Amino acid sequence: MQRDSGAGDATPGTPSPTHGGRLRHRKRSSEVLSDVNKANGANLLLNDQNKYKSMLVRTYSSLWMMAGFVFLIYMGHLYIWAMVVVIQIFMAKELFNLLRKANEDRQLPGFRMLNWHFFFTAMLFTYGRFLSRQLVNTVTSDKLLYKLVSGVIKYQMFICYFLYIAGFVWFIVTLKKKAYKYQFSQYAWTHMILLMVFAQSSFTVANIFDGIFWFLLPASLIAINDVAAYFFGFFFGKTPLIKLSPKKTWEGFIGASVTTMLSAFVLANFMGHFQWLTCPRKDLSTGWLHCDPGPMFTPESYRLSGWMPKSFPWREVAIMPVQWHGLALGLFASIIAPFGGFFASGFKRAFKFKDFGDSIPGHGGFTDRMDCQMVMAVFAYIYYQSFVMVQDLSVETILEQILRNLTVEEQHDLYEQLGKLLARAN
Repeated sequence: MQRDSGAGDATPGTPSPTHGGRLRHRKRSSEVLSDVNKANGANLLLNDQNKYKSMLVRTYSSLWMMAGFVFLIYMGHLYIWAMVVVIQIFMAKELFNLLRKANEDRQLPGFRMLNWHFFFTAMLFTYGRFLSRQLVNTVTSDKLLYKLVSGVIKYQMFICYFLYIAGFVWFIVTLKKKAYKYQFSQYAWTHMILLMVFAQSSFTVANIFDGIFWFLLPASLIAINDVAAYFFGFFFGKTPLIKLSPKKTWEGFIGASVTTMLSAFVLANFMGHFQWLTCPRKDLSTGWLHCDPGPMFTPESYRLSGWMPKSFPWREVAIMPVQWHGLALGLFASIIAPFGGFFASGFKRAFKFKDFGDSIPGHGGFTDRMDCQMVMAVFAYIYYQSFVMVQDLSVETILEQILRNLTVEEQHDLYEQLGKLLARAN
C-alpha cells in the first residue's frame, strides 16, 4: 500500500523520489544557493548586517591604541623598543597557543616552558648584537661595569648557542613514545614562529634607532592603508578582490592606495620638521636629541609657474627630498604590504579559525594587526640602507668601532700612538 501510493504520486515516466534522492537534491540546492550568495557578494562588508556595531567597537579600540602609540613616541626610542618587545611576547603567545592540543599538553608537563626558553634565547641572540653597538656608547665611566658588559658582548654568541643546545637536549630528553609526532610538529612550529617574529622585529628596532621617522612613517602608512581600505570597502565595496579575504574589495584597495600615497607625501613633510623623529639615537639614553637634519630633511623650492595656470595662487612650493622617499614607502605600503594580510588570511583559512587571538576588541589578536607591519618593517630597513643612509666613515663611526672592539688598555695605547703621530706632523 505504501509503495503503491508513492508510485501514484509520482509523475509517469520519472523515477520514484526515494529518500536518498531527496537528500541529494537538497544538498545540490544548498550548494547552488551558497554559490549564488557568494556571487552576489553576501560576504562583502557592504552587505554585513552588523557592520555598524563592528565599526564602533573597532573604532573605539583603535583610538585607545593610537593614544598609547602617540604617548610612546613622545617618550622616545627605548619605550618604543619596549613596546616592540611586548608585542613580540603577545604574538608568540598567540602563535604558541594556535596549534596546541590540551590532551597532549597534559601528558607533557613543562613542554610549554621549552617554547619560551627558545623564545628568550632568540631574543638574546637578536638584540645582543644590536645592544653591543648602543651599550658601548652608554657604559664607559664605570670600569667594572664596562668589563662586565664587554664580556657579555664578546661571548654573546657563545651564550646564545649554549642556551639553544640546552633547549635542544631538553627537547630530546622529554620525548615520549606516544607523542613523537606532536612534539616534533611543535618543535618545528616553534622555530617557524621565532623566525617570523624576530626576523622582522630586528629590522623594526634598527629603524627606531636610525631615527623614529623611519619606524613611524612606514607603520603609520600601514595603519592608514588598513583604515582607508576598511572605510572605502564599508561604504563603496562591491567587487571582491581576492578569495582569501572575502570582505576585501577592489574599491577598498584602490581607495586605500590613493589615500596612502597622498598621506605618505604629507606625513613625510610633517614628521621631517621634528628632530626628535629624524635624529638617530646612538646610545641608550632618553635625553633630547640635537643633530644636523642634513639635505634629506631640508626643503627645496620648486617653481610651478611654467606648468600651472596664472590663476593658481602659488608660484613655488617647498618639498623635502625625503617626501619622494615617502612616496616609495607609500607605494609599497599600498600595493605589496597588503599581501602580508592575505598570507595571514590564507593561513587562518587553512587551519579554520577566524583570528589569531582576541586581545584587541574588533581587531582580533596582535598577530592580526602585525601581519602587514612585518612585511613593511623589513622593506623600510632595506630601503633606508640602500637609498637613504649615507655610506661614509665619519669620526663618530670610527670612534664607535674603536670603543666596541678595543679594551681599555688598547684604547690608551691607541691614544698614545695617535699623540705621537700628531706631534711628528706638527
